[in-house]
Amino acid sequence: MNVIVIGGGAAGMMAAIASARNDNNVTLIEKTSSLGNKVKITGKGRCNITFDGDIEDFENNIVNNNKFMYSSFMRFSNKDTVEYFNSLGLKTKVERGGRIFPQSDKAEDVVNVLIKELNKYNVDIKYNANLLDLIIENETLIGIKTNNGDFFADKFILCTGGVSYKKTGSSGECFNILKKYGHNIIKLRPGLVPLKSSDDICKRLQGLTLKNVSLKLMDSNKMVYSAFGEMLFAHFGLTGPIVLSGSSILNRIKNVDEKMKCRNINAIIDLKPALDVETLDKRIQRDFQKFTNKEFKNSLNELLPQKLIPVIIEKSGISPDKKVHQITKEERKNLIECIKCLKVNINGFMPIDIAIVTCGGVDVKQVNPKTMESKIIHNLFFAGEILDVDALTGGYNLQIAFSTAISASRN
Repeated sequence: MNVIVIGGGAAGMMAAIASARNDNNVTLIEKTSSLGNKVKITGKGRCNITFDGDIEDFENNIVNNNKFMYSSFMRFSNKDTVEYFNSLGLKTKVERGGRIFPQSDKAEDVVNVLIKELNKYNVDIKYNANLLDLIIENETLIGIKTNNGDFFADKFILCTGGVSYKKTGSSGECFNILKKYGHNIIKLRPGLVPLKSSDDICKRLQGLTLKNVSLKLMDSNKMVYSAFGEMLFAHFGLTGPIVLSGSSILNRIKNVDEKMKCRNINAIIDLKPALDVETLDKRIQRDFQKFTNKEFKNSLNELLPQKLIPVIIEKSGISPDKKVHQITKEERKNLIECIKCLKVNINGFMPIDIAIVTCGGVDVKQVNPKTMESKIIHNLFFAGEILDVDALTGGYNLQIAFSTAISASRN
């Protein structure tokens, strides 16, 4: 059988290899001059290929359409992913939070072993070939039009990705082509992306990394997301792992408009989540006793990062020059409130082009979850980020790519 795979990213390479292993003649169509462009920059160039957990963990970390993924994950799980790459000679390791990386810490090594497999199974790779249109007869896909000519085959797997990091080749023209032939495309939104804030404290604290903090995202008075971990202040707002994951939850709520601007959204940061109010109060009192004759501005060095102290002092309403022994119980209460509930107003999202994933895409109601075949166009299969399935950080999105690619290629 002749199979054409369109898109040379994680899903496309995996689909092409698996299809060729099944004794098909496979052609891989890639828009750019190289393969795995986005894979090379994932995980800050280290590539978090999958996660260490079970199907419950997988489903709980998928933000949208997790049930759709059940069949493909059971067919090719995270354990299969690890075994697969190990069998290709790529050693892996498990890090904090169950994140699995190549032992070399090089994303390029992941791409290289996949390219080696493509060559081993004689996959014909066509570079600099941009998909322009589909050739359809009687609701059946028989060929594709590209800037490098027309290609015909028995089956086609579409793995062209979303619209984030356009420089890697994911520019989204494919969605307009699919719309033309009856596919519903769920609105494309940035996922795993930094959040914007015009609050002055973000500029004042830019570059400050906070570890082991708690973050809540509030829609008016309703909590829509909470997490514990690491975050970072930037001149434009907030970023870091727990913020990025929160953005994928936040991007679909009613108080986010079409231009991805927010209203009535706040981030609440607990700087000392391991300490309840009473315990934190006792800790502060101990510090105050230690620095009893010092000015307030010089009493928090053992409690908070240096850069954060002026901001917390200002928000507490306590004079920085006040002697520690003169601080009242009520003022101490205000200080605790600032430490446990540091508020940052969120007014938008950074552009989709710098988002780690694209939320939205091909409506999964029009795709068979067991085979990944289109219910609209026969002989057309999907895999990867082109589908309206996305997950939080931790290797889940690449696992979605690998699982859907295997399902598509085996059918």
